[in-house]
Amino acid sequence: MTELRKDPIIDNWVIISTERGRRPLDYKIKTGEKKKDSCVFCEGNEGETPPEIFAFRKKGTRENSPGWKVRVVSNKYPALKMEEKEAALEKAGMFWKMDGLGVHEVIIETPHHHKDFDNLSIDSIVLILKTYQQRYLDLSKDKRIKYILIFKNYGIDGGASLEHPHSQLIGTPIIPQRIKEELKGAKEYFDLNGRCIFCDCIKQEVKSKDRLIKETEKYVAISPFAARFPFETWILPK
Repeated sequence: MTELRKDPIIDNWVIISTERGRRPLDYKIKTGEKKKDSCVFCEGNEGETPPEIFAFRKKGTRENSPGWKVRVVSNKYPALKMEEKEAALEKAGMFWKMDGLGVHEVIIETPHHHKDFDNLSIDSIVLILKTYQQRYLDLSKDKRIKYILIFKNYGIDGGASLEHPHSQLIGTPIIPQRIKEELKGAKEYFDLNGRCIFCDCIKQEVKSKDRLIKETEKYVAISPFAARFPFETWILPK
């Protein structure tokens, strides 16, 4: 069972998915040590995953076969599922809910089981980012998808169930409340000042350097002034 339920107090939507509880665990629970069993994400095990949605491949190789560099498949235990219909609101007493319509994909970042993101080459990282971009552009064409989130769980304590380097993409039929608040705040700042709030943040942080992590020709990485948790980082285009 998968559905979206609305919190009547703070207007936040929550995904309820029993499928997620069926995920296999690739780590030893007590120690966090890595298991040596066969990995479904490793090159050569393409038949163990759902069909390939997108991939960067070596020339001359076929989909759902070895020879890929980055590979995207549907999540076998999805939080949301795409169906041939619109997401319809349904009343449940004083509450609101809707079917769990959406997209949940896995981006397998490398054929190499033990190569974490920080050990990959620049070329490999570029392919991963291009994959994010392509999936975002493709899914943005579906009018049922209102919001797309790309995220990565790292290690068993971070919520990862499989050790092989991968990230995930979720597309939802609703825009999360926090994102609505951020968009509303940015618009109100622009209406009041006639300027982009993120541009002004960049100018101040670059000038003061108090929270500046890294600056390049096109991007700035900062620790936000009102960080919600330790090590929160914003990467902003100039």
